[in-house]
Amino acid sequence: MARGKKHTAEQVVNLLRQIEVAVANGKTKVLACKEASITEQTYYRWRREYGGLQVDQAKRLKELEAEHAKLKRLVANLSLDNLVLKDFASGNF
Repeated sequence: MARGKKHTAEQVVNLLRQIEVAVANGKTKVLACKEASITEQTYYRWRREYGGLQVDQAKRLKELEAEHAKLKRLVANLSLDNLVLKDFASGNF
């Protein structure tokens, strides 16, 4: 399944704000999403993830998520190294 273009956290927050303003001015969510060139499903997914965040908070959230993923990979690699060293130390080649 093809995915659309990747939006930055700042762009997502700005689009959500734009849609909320359009809805407050009397447009339907479907029409506001269409004008923002996103699907209604994308709108609800973004709102669940970024709802209530400011632009700087959304940017920081993405940075923390990237750092968290990096740390998880490091822990996995270190755990694997530890298991290999234990096997060598016990004589199980």
